[in-house]
Amino acid sequence: MAERLLSTIDMATFAARGFLRLDAVVPDHVNAAFLAQVHDVPADAVSSIREHYGRILAESVIPRVAAGTPLADAYDADSPVRAVLDVPEVRGAITSLVGHAPVFDHHFLHITYPPAFYRAQGREPVSQHYHQDSTIDPRRAFDIQLMYFPHDTTAAMGGTRFLPGSHLRVVSETAIARYQNVRGQQHVVCPAGTVLVLHHGIWHGGGVNRSDRLRYMFKIRLCPTEPQVRLWDTSDLPAPAGRPAQRPIFWTAPESAAADPVAAILTRPEPWFEQDTSRLEYINRARLWRYLTGNPDFDVDYWLTRIENEQAP
Repeated sequence: MAERLLSTIDMATFAARGFLRLDAVVPDHVNAAFLAQVHDVPADAVSSIREHYGRILAESVIPRVAAGTPLADAYDADSPVRAVLDVPEVRGAITSLVGHAPVFDHHFLHITYPPAFYRAQGREPVSQHYHQDSTIDPRRAFDIQLMYFPHDTTAAMGGTRFLPGSHLRVVSETAIARYQNVRGQQHVVCPAGTVLVLHHGIWHGGGVNRSDRLRYMFKIRLCPTEPQVRLWDTSDLPAPAGRPAQRPIFWTAPESAAADPVAAILTRPEPWFEQDTSRLEYINRARLWRYLTGNPDFDVDYWLTRIENEQAP
């Protein structure tokens, strides 16, 4: 089936919030095949995390793939993972964000275990600390991470928690480990076959599984091999034509958001934004949109123009 490219509104939302959700897009038979091939077992059949992962590595059909392998060559054509990647919505999101020939970075099967597993070992279940992947990454370009949830993920299962809008605030990876709850954070609660598409810089961590079964999430990181410029369905995107007209700011009419939906999305605050330093997020969002659209003159609410306004003597 043909890929379904993202729209301009989808892309603006990703630029502003750092994620997109594709709920229940993977068919049930693919989800069942994936769980069967990673040897999903009852929680009481697991004696230790090391033993369980060792068995999966030895017996699962998830391949060992070298970093830098073209995505097209990473998975067998008849594998469940390939079927996930070939879902039109998933394939369209990949193309829209990292292009037509992305390369594989890494993948990992994340498993969280229920309280009974830890009690049997005299341990307490804890959530994974908040962290940001690839803090050493200085690029303007970005990778994406696909998080595939092959079964229904309930609130009790402790789905991945993440902080919308945090992807452009670069921090030392574990410096944010002290933060366990931040206003506006989301915990993934979703139906089977959901794929979460994340900017590599978003703050995230695994939740505590308080259910009675194992929770699975399969992550794939992908890197672009071409400029990430206008790769989506741009039929609703005006052609770059210099610096756009700026809308009134602070003292505005309610209809201003409807008149320029992209500007409205790029300046919509998250609950955790501070009053003043949130302006850094708007500046970084506008810079990312310049890159994505290939328009070096783009601005929203004059945030970039006012700091670029240096007149020659």
